[in-house]
Amino acid sequence: MRGSYSAASWLALATAMAAFSSPALAQQAPTRVILEGQTGSAGDVVVIYGDRDSNDPGAYSVIGEQQIAETAANNPAEILNQIPGVNIQMNSGQELLVAIRSPVLPAGAGQGSFLILENGIPTRAPAFGNVNALFEVHHETAEAIEVVRGPGSVRYGSNAVHGLMNFIDPEPGAQQGQTLTLSANSLQRFRADATANFKTGDVANWVGLSLMDDGGWRDASGVEQQKLTVRSKFGGETWNAVATLAAINLNQETAGFIQGPKAYRNLDVSKTNPNPEAYRDAWAARANVRFETNIGDGQLTVTPFAITQRMIFIQHFLPDQSTEKNGHDSLGLNARYDFGPDNFRWAVGADVQYADGFLKEIQTRPSFGAIIGGSPTFPRGIHYDYEVETMTTALYAELDWEFVKDWSLLAGVRGETHNYDYVTHKAPGTTGRFRVAPSREDDFDFVTPKLGLTYSGFDNLILYANYARGARAPQTSDQYRLQNLQTIQKLDVENIDSYEAGARGKLGGVDFDVALYSMKKRHFFFRDSDGLNVPDGATDHVGIEASLAGEIGEFGGGKFLWNGNVAWSDQTYAFTRNVVAAAEDIFDGDQIDTAPEWLADAGIGWQSQQFSLFLTGEYVGKYFTNAANTATYGGHTLAHLRASWRFSPDFEAFGIIRNLTDQRYADRADFASGADRYFPGEPINLTVGVRVRR
Repeated sequence: MRGSYSAASWLALATAMAAFSSPALAQQAPTRVILEGQTGSAGDVVVIYGDRDSNDPGAYSVIGEQQIAETAANNPAEILNQIPGVNIQMNSGQELLVAIRSPVLPAGAGQGSFLILENGIPTRAPAFGNVNALFEVHHETAEAIEVVRGPGSVRYGSNAVHGLMNFIDPEPGAQQGQTLTLSANSLQRFRADATANFKTGDVANWVGLSLMDDGGWRDASGVEQQKLTVRSKFGGETWNAVATLAAINLNQETAGFIQGPKAYRNLDVSKTNPNPEAYRDAWAARANVRFETNIGDGQLTVTPFAITQRMIFIQHFLPDQSTEKNGHDSLGLNARYDFGPDNFRWAVGADVQYADGFLKEIQTRPSFGAIIGGSPTFPRGIHYDYEVETMTTALYAELDWEFVKDWSLLAGVRGETHNYDYVTHKAPGTTGRFRVAPSREDDFDFVTPKLGLTYSGFDNLILYANYARGARAPQTSDQYRLQNLQTIQKLDVENIDSYEAGARGKLGGVDFDVALYSMKKRHFFFRDSDGLNVPDGATDHVGIEASLAGEIGEFGGGKFLWNGNVAWSDQTYAFTRNVVAAAEDIFDGDQIDTAPEWLADAGIGWQSQQFSLFLTGEYVGKYFTNAANTATYGGHTLAHLRASWRFSPDFEAFGIIRNLTDQRYADRADFASGADRYFPGEPINLTVGVRVRR
């Protein structure tokens, strides 16, 4: 491994373990606080600071604390893929590509299509997205994970195009006690997760720490990762505040993709690493303070926040395998005021965020490739070296109006502006494959409306219809990281219009959620078959999602439980594009590559006070791996088995067998430069661990 755990990391673990064993803390009896809000599949109930109501129109899912603990996910994909319409694909280590009612979107297409939040605050500034940004969240110790499927721009702004994920930490003081979870995996993976929720005087505190040492199952690969979150709650007679500090560090030896038709079926080939020199080193820190106070008949919430992030990695997925260094620092403020009677509730808000970021790309390998404009396609030296300052401002308003008994209207609108000040430190011009734009300023603005209707007149049943627009301003890489065939131009704002109808509730003891949607996306930023990030795409998306959960009955002092979800979609290109590689032209009506028609997840198990046993399965259907619809991946079905034994209220042992039938499959498949490429999925593996609560 390139890196190792620092003394500070082990000191943090020692501190958490000391807190766990502290007599003063051990005397405090743990409490279980049930919060109002949406019920997740594991039966946990959570709320997001009054931000969302269970009667809201539109599809969303909540994964609760119990389900998070039982899954013991090594990466966010292992838990998020249990949600209908969500397809998180793994590359190597902690590299994850996201899909929510969409294809798997890499590069520029994916960097601004999904919004990632922690406690309602974005983990990155809008213009500096990262397709792999899920490694920056602390999912291991979260109390809940909320996923909104479909546009969320009215409430959350730019980048919530296809949906958003909100990772919610426990409230300090709400459930006092400590937990320590230790686990080991047969693929050389070791984890330690510790939490402590306690009070010191009038201040409530929560601390979460996660450490991972993954030796890697492929050659010359592995991950070392550390995450720390600290929260404190305090206040006065008329106000209260919650301060949060989160930090992550990642040192990864990256295994590249393997090539060749169905190469993933050969375990010996899957274990190889064609790019043993590849790595990814990254760290990030975030701080915010949420202030709340009552003013009149409403509540004012003000949250100032700060973000800093740095990353350096080798682009093993490109022929030049250049080294990229990027980062940004950001300051922001979110303000929101909720007021009015219960049947006529307003929410108005304002968001502002400043960011200063940079990107530098260097090729250390000798120049190679065909001559373009007098230069090799991939010239040695600096390809890009620029800085960008951005300013984002937004105003929004939402009305939740019960205009007739059982009938509610949710209407909202948001106006948002983005200003960019770009400065290049490399001379403008074209060198081989790379084009450097001259320094300039750009600005973008857009309006995103939302209109929803709900009916709650039936027992345990809510019906809804919803229209929402999602939008995103161009990412800095969309505008300033150009290639030789691209023109220097002002780009359009990407937008998507979504129409949705659905129902959720309980019938005959079965919890259910069904949603139908149709979406049209225009000014789509994507990477075409020439390898160019282009802004003129258009796509159409229709689909249906359904999830069910219930009890079969009681037996042997426990109960049998089951759950399942399925998602069908038809996702097509709505334009024609000719590229240099004519065999990979895009035609209107073609299926979008990396968009499976079917996704499904199911589980059945038995649970008592002391013991649980669950068998789960996941299905990823066939999908095209190129835009021309000439190459395919056949899909896969995986089974997993997990069991736990609670020896006492404070001590639990668990085991998880992932890929129970030892299937040979690909976590990610695509087709580029005339070759099938795969990131192979893990073979059968066993995780054993213990969890101690005080």
